[in-house]
Amino acid sequence: MDLTQVEDQAIQARMALMVGAGTFDRLFVGVHFDELDGDILFVYVRDEEIAAEVEDKFSLHIQITASEILKREVNIVMILPKQFVH
Repeated sequence: MDLTQVEDQAIQARMALMVGAGTFDRLFVGVHFDELDGDILFVYVRDEEIAAEVEDKFSLHIQITASEILKREVNIVMILPKQFVH
Protein backbone atom coordinates (compact mmCIF):
# COMPACT_ATOMS: atom_id res chain seq x y z
CA MET A 1 0.00 0.00 0.00
CA ASP A 2 1.45 3.34 -1.05
CA LEU A 3 1.28 5.97 1.65
CA THR A 4 -0.68 9.10 0.89
CA GLN A 5 0.99 12.48 0.96
CA VAL A 6 -0.87 13.25 4.19
CA GLU A 7 0.41 10.05 5.86
CA ASP A 8 3.96 10.77 4.65
CA GLN A 9 3.83 14.32 5.99
CA ALA A 10 2.23 13.24 9.27
CA ILE A 11 5.10 10.83 9.94
CA GLN A 12 7.61 13.54 8.96
CA ALA A 13 5.97 16.04 11.32
CA ARG A 14 5.95 13.61 14.24
CA MET A 15 9.60 12.72 13.63
CA ALA A 16 10.54 16.42 13.44
CA LEU A 17 8.85 16.96 16.79
CA MET A 18 10.65 13.97 18.28
CA VAL A 19 14.20 14.58 17.01
CA GLY A 20 14.29 18.38 16.94
CA ALA A 21 14.93 20.86 14.15
CA GLY A 22 18.71 20.47 13.86
CA THR A 23 18.68 16.69 13.62
CA PHE A 24 15.65 16.72 11.34
CA ASP A 25 17.32 19.17 8.96
CA ARG A 26 20.50 17.10 8.90
CA LEU A 27 18.98 13.64 8.50
CA PHE A 28 15.37 13.86 7.41
CA VAL A 29 15.22 16.70 4.85
CA GLY A 30 13.88 15.15 1.68
CA VAL A 31 12.79 11.94 3.43
CA HIS A 32 9.96 10.04 1.79
CA PHE A 33 7.90 7.49 3.72
CA ASP A 34 6.84 5.62 0.62
CA GLU A 35 5.07 2.31 1.00
CA LEU A 36 3.87 -0.29 3.47
CA ASP A 37 4.28 -3.80 2.05
CA GLY A 38 2.74 -6.16 4.59
CA ASP A 39 4.47 -5.06 7.78
CA ILE A 40 7.52 -3.52 6.06
CA LEU A 41 7.72 0.27 5.73
CA PHE A 42 9.97 1.58 2.95
CA VAL A 43 11.64 4.92 3.67
CA TYR A 44 13.89 6.81 1.26
CA VAL A 45 16.53 9.33 2.35
CA ARG A 46 19.26 11.36 0.59
CA ASP A 47 22.16 8.90 0.53
CA GLU A 48 23.66 5.73 2.01
CA GLU A 49 25.44 7.49 4.87
CA ILE A 50 22.22 9.17 6.02
CA ALA A 51 20.32 5.88 5.59
CA ALA A 52 22.78 4.08 7.88
CA GLU A 53 22.59 6.76 10.58
CA VAL A 54 18.78 7.00 10.47
CA GLU A 55 18.50 3.21 10.65
CA ASP A 56 20.87 2.99 13.62
CA LYS A 57 19.38 5.83 15.63
CA PHE A 58 15.74 6.20 14.63
CA SER A 59 14.30 3.04 13.04
CA LEU A 60 12.47 2.06 16.24
CA HIS A 61 11.04 5.58 16.57
CA ILE A 62 9.90 5.47 12.94
CA GLN A 63 8.37 2.03 13.46
CA ILE A 64 6.32 3.16 16.47
CA THR A 65 5.30 6.48 14.90
CA ALA A 66 4.27 4.93 11.59
CA SER A 67 2.25 2.21 13.35
CA GLU A 68 0.33 4.86 15.28
CA ILE A 69 -0.34 7.09 12.27
CA LEU A 70 -1.14 4.32 9.79
CA LYS A 71 -3.09 2.29 12.36
CA ARG A 72 -1.33 -0.83 11.06
CA GLU A 73 1.46 -2.95 12.44
CA VAL A 74 4.91 -1.93 11.20
CA ASN A 75 7.53 -4.51 12.20
CA ILE A 76 10.37 -3.67 9.82
CA VAL A 77 11.61 -0.30 8.59
CA MET A 78 13.70 -0.43 5.42
CA ILE A 79 15.67 2.81 5.12
CA LEU A 80 17.20 3.15 1.69
CA PRO A 81 18.98 5.87 -0.30
CA LYS A 82 16.81 7.62 -2.90
CA GLN A 83 18.76 6.00 -5.73
CA PHE A 84 16.78 2.81 -4.96
CA VAL A 85 13.32 4.39 -5.44
CA HIS A 86 11.30 2.18 -7.75
